Amino acid sequence: MSTETPESTVSPPEGSASMGSASAPSRRTFIATTAVGGAVVAGGLVAGPSVFGAEPADAAEAPPGSRVSVTINGSRHTVTVDNRTSLLDLLREHLGLTGSKKGCNAGACGACTVLVDGRRVNSCLTLAVRLDGAEVTTIEGLAKGDRLHPLQQAFIDQDAFQCGYCTSGQIMSGVGCIKEGHTDSPEEIREFMSGNICRCGCYVKIVRAVEQTAHGK
Repeated sequence: MSTETPESTVSPPEGSASMGSASAPSRRTFIATTAVGGAVVAGGLVAGPSVFGAEPADAAEAPPGSRVSVTINGSRHTVTVDNRTSLLDLLREHLGLTGSKKGCNAGACGACTVLVDGRRVNSCLTLAVRLDGAEVTTIEGLAKGDRLHPLQQAFIDQDAFQCGYCTSGQIMSGVGCIKEGHTDSPEEIREFMSGNICRCGCYVKIVRAVEQTAHGK
């Protein structure tokens, strides 16, 4: 007895073959067509003109600048700077005066402290274009030749520094504190020097150095 299954004798409906090939392609044909079409589209995106325009964007316009004349440590400097340039960047990047340090660059640590017209300021928060005609004193301008400023000498005498990164700002702030007359007590000195941060924790010796300079202690 034969076990072969007889072929079906039922014929497909008329026109079904043509409908299948025309409107219902096989899964394999659909995938192949989609893949080829996707490659063409991708190729067009990569190799064809940019969808944002074929012409390259024009170069960005140069930021506005201003001419500034400022006296720094007794020397007159006239420079043209971007209006956004801070006094700290003018000192460090344009004039090579790197004694003032860039710590937080947000006015919180005091490492960049300098004197502007005798008053201490955070140079990282001070725009250079606002200082036309001003007089600026930095740590480089305190000593008179080989003779240190009294507060510089006091910092050495009291061993008031370790890593030294904050020292220039501490000294400039201390000079300002003494000129302002805020040295009647260690507590007052600490209060008016509180904007200067020392990560090494030399605060006690810093206060002693300011006292030594202010009162000869």
